[in-house]
Amino acid sequence: MSIEKSATRRRRRVPEEARREAIASARALLLRGGPDAVTLSAVAGEIGVTHANLIHHFGSAAGLQSALMGSMVSDLTQALDEAIARLKTDEGAPLELVNAVFDAFDTGGAGRLAAWITLSGDLSHLEPVRAAVQNLVEAIADKMGAQDAQAREGVGAAVLFIALSAFGEALIGPPLRDMLSLPDGTGRRVVASLLPRFLIPKTPSTGASAT
Repeated sequence: MSIEKSATRRRRRVPEEARREAIASARALLLRGGPDAVTLSAVAGEIGVTHANLIHHFGSAAGLQSALMGSMVSDLTQALDEAIARLKTDEGAPLELVNAVFDAFDTGGAGRLAAWITLSGDLSHLEPVRAAVQNLVEAIADKMGAQDAQAREGVGAAVLFIALSAFGEALIGPPLRDMLSLPDGTGRRVVASLLPRFLIPKTPSTGASAT
C-alpha cells in the first residue's frame, strides 16, 4: 500500500493537471474541515507535491483560494445552464434553478468559501464571481425576454434573492430549521415559490383615472 502511494506521489504531472488536482484537493479539505483546513501544506500533502510546487502554480495561498473560488463559480454557472433553459417551459424550473444555486453553496462549498473570503477582509478574491454573476443575469434575462431596464433589474434582484438565501442556508440553515421545527428543503421551496414574482414582467395598470 505504501509502495503504491509512493508511486502516486512520484507521478509527474503536466501543469494543468497539477492545478486541477490541487483545486480538487482544496475543495475536499474545505468541505471536510472548513476554511482552516485549506493550506498549501495540506494540499501539497494530499496530492503528493512540494509546497514550492504549489507556490509555482498559484503564487501564494491567496492565489490557491482565488482559484478555488473561480472553480466553484464555474461549476455553479455550468449547473445553472440547464435550469435556466427550462425556466419558461417547465413548471418545476424555478425549483430546479434554486436547487442548483443552493447545492453549489451547500454541498459545493461555495457558501463556506465565500464567508471565509469575506471575513478575511480581502474581497479581491471575490472578483472571479463578478463576471459569473453578471453573465448569469444576462443569460436569464435573454431567456426570459427581459429587454427593458426594469425587467433586467428584476432578474438581478432574483439572482440576489436566490444567492443570499442559499448563502444563509449553507451557513445556518440546519440549526434554524431545527429551532422552527421545519423539514429539510423548506427554504428552497419558499425561494422557488417567490422566484416568479421577480421574473414575470409587471404589466402597467390601465384605466387609471386622470387627475
